[in-house]
Amino acid sequence: MNALSGPSISLEKAVTELSLAIGQLLRRLRTESNPDGLTWSQTVALARLERAGPTTTADLARAESVKPQSMGATLAELEREGLVERHPHPTDGRQVLFALTAEGIEARQKRSAAKQKWLLAAMARLDPGEQQTLMSAAALIKRLGEFDSQHDPGP
Repeated sequence: MNALSGPSISLEKAVTELSLAIGQLLRRLRTESNPDGLTWSQTVALARLERAGPTTTADLARAESVKPQSMGATLAELEREGLVERHPHPTDGRQVLFALTAEGIEARQKRSAAKQKWLLAAMARLDPGEQQTLMSAAALIKRLGEFDSQHDPGP
């Protein structure tokens, strides 16, 4: 018998099911919250700029674990779309900072609103007990995301 749910479900099967469910939900959220047709890389770059503020190409690439050339191409397309703009670096004239434009901020807000709207409507279709179960699961999923496998091998 395992602590997860008795003898019928192994922890390995639970991991597979959880991974599939989270993946399906993320794909759906990406689809529902992409009114402007941005790529995943573009979306991630905009989100990072929204959180971190003006940033260099190299810092964005490092934060997203991609090559600077790839991030440069992503930023160039976002710049062509008018969603980001270049600013001089305040202390290093050789570097450029990228920042969201007003259009970029609006695009992020639209994406966020679309995601919230879809998720709210989807959750409203659940009965109150299911909604409560989902909220409990969300707290556990958040905890899972905080575990560091490098330093916390678990039981």
